[in-house]
Amino acid sequence: MLKEKLKLFIEHKLTTNLILVVIIFNAIVLGLMTYPNICNLCGNWLQISCQLCVLIFSVEMLIKLYVYGIKFFKDGWNNFDFVLVAISWIPTGGVFSSFRAFRVLRALRALRLVTRLQKLRLIVQAIIESIPNVSWASVLLMLIFYIFAIMGTTMYSETFPEYFGTIGKSMFTLFQIMSLDDWATELARPISQLHPMAWLYFISFILTSSFVVMNVIVGVIVNAIGEISDYNKKVQELKKLKDSTNLEKELNKLKKQIKIVEGLIKIENGD
Repeated sequence: MLKEKLKLFIEHKLTTNLILVVIIFNAIVLGLMTYPNICNLCGNWLQISCQLCVLIFSVEMLIKLYVYGIKFFKDGWNNFDFVLVAISWIPTGGVFSSFRAFRVLRALRALRLVTRLQKLRLIVQAIIESIPNVSWASVLLMLIFYIFAIMGTTMYSETFPEYFGTIGKSMFTLFQIMSLDDWATELARPISQLHPMAWLYFISFILTSSFVVMNVIVGVIVNAIGEISDYNKKVQELKKLKDSTNLEKELNKLKKQIKIVEGLIKIENGD
């Protein structure tokens, strides 16, 4: 009886929304705690608020563990949620001062928004499921990096050793070029003054890496989002169909029972 009441409570929309508000509030508090001036003014209140949020998360987790039991850990999102709550209890003071570096992990609590918002979960799930295809696209990208790094080191190592002195420096420079971070003013134009045909090297690399391979990676993820979204819609439709089918079966059973009762009443009345 108690388990059923707790299940209704923890699955209630009001409870879910309240936990979502606490998650957002906790994320804001963690951000405010990075400002020394704010900590000097109301540091104690921030600490109390932070601990209160952790307590609420822990109570929520304990209720879920009691209600669902071992089934709780069969859901990957529940496991993710459990780890984030467990991280909140890592001690950082006193004899545990060596664990002080783990305080930065408190920021991970904001990731609980992912477990609460369906749209965010959809995107994260799509990224995870597209990892195999993205990995192969990343291998292709690294191969392109390596080829252009060899070319850049061969052509520009003597005149611009700070950018193309070694394979490692060349790949780092190519990463800057791929991100389109001031590649024209800082790299392309100065190098083109000594190497007039350098524009061909830079433009071909940008077209290959930024406009082709990176768009392939984005396309893979977008396609995964679409497939997962369609799958979830079909699952919801099947659930609705199953619920309607079950309801129809119950109605038919009820009609049969009513007919039986009506028949017994007629027999008793001598009809």
